[in-house]
Amino acid sequence: MKNPVLLIRSSLAEEQEVLAAKKHFPVYQNRTKIPENSLVIGRYSVVPFYKELEEDLKYRNCDLINTYSQHRWIADLREWYQDFEDITPKTWFDLYSLPDEGPFVLKGETNSRKFNWNTHMFAKDKREAGQVYSRLSADGLVGEQNIYIRKYEPLVKLGEGLNGLQVSEEYRFFFLDGQVLSGGFYWSSHVDDLTEVPNPARVPQEFLKTVGQRIGFNARFVVVDIARKVDGGWMVVEVNDGQQSGVSENKPDEIYSKMKKVLSFSAIMP
Repeated sequence: MKNPVLLIRSSLAEEQEVLAAKKHFPVYQNRTKIPENSLVIGRYSVVPFYKELEEDLKYRNCDLINTYSQHRWIADLREWYQDFEDITPKTWFDLYSLPDEGPFVLKGETNSRKFNWNTHMFAKDKREAGQVYSRLSADGLVGEQNIYIRKYEPLVKLGEGLNGLQVSEEYRFFFLDGQVLSGGFYWSSHVDDLTEVPNPARVPQEFLKTVGQRIGFNARFVVVDIARKVDGGWMVVEVNDGQQSGVSENKPDEIYSKMKKVLSFSAIMP
């Protein structure tokens, strides 16, 4: 079993998270200083040269906690969609197969422009979807990705941000080897606007268990965003690489302390 260490790009990490990580793991900011035979958990440090980092680490007999191929399963909605199809919004992968009636949301295979909700994400019908698609195609970030169209699912609304952005009852959960490490309210940027911050304990354990099982062996360290629909049901909004995802309202110490326990248990398993 290789010894787990963290590779953190501290310029992108909050000081609170760096301090919490150091309580539980050796932390490095330079890949050349990572000891041989390490299991490397990257935080904000693996893109844009994920594959190259993986190859460089192999020279020191080190592994990333998510391989590049596992990262691709996470990073492209088309890849993970088939595993969550019944618990995530219906998705079309080209404009031609889109029905005339919406509404829809559009996003890149990995990223969205949710903070430009009215112009670069939401479309009330197929005609508007074509217009949003054109704007995203010209976008410097999303335009480099495949653009997908998803059915708009009304969520429990808690507020509204700039450009019509819907602030919903949504949570971010960190998973390692299919187990929940931590959960927290997703919308950190709008916490001060709420009289009460929603509790992730509202998400049914059975639903979380199902999500963990669906992740399976596709990747080890995964972040899943889960929201409540207006009909009371729950759905997976997004699947993210745990090495690149912000903590939202999760407590870093909870993430890393539970991570250490899960990795220690894995180390003694036959």
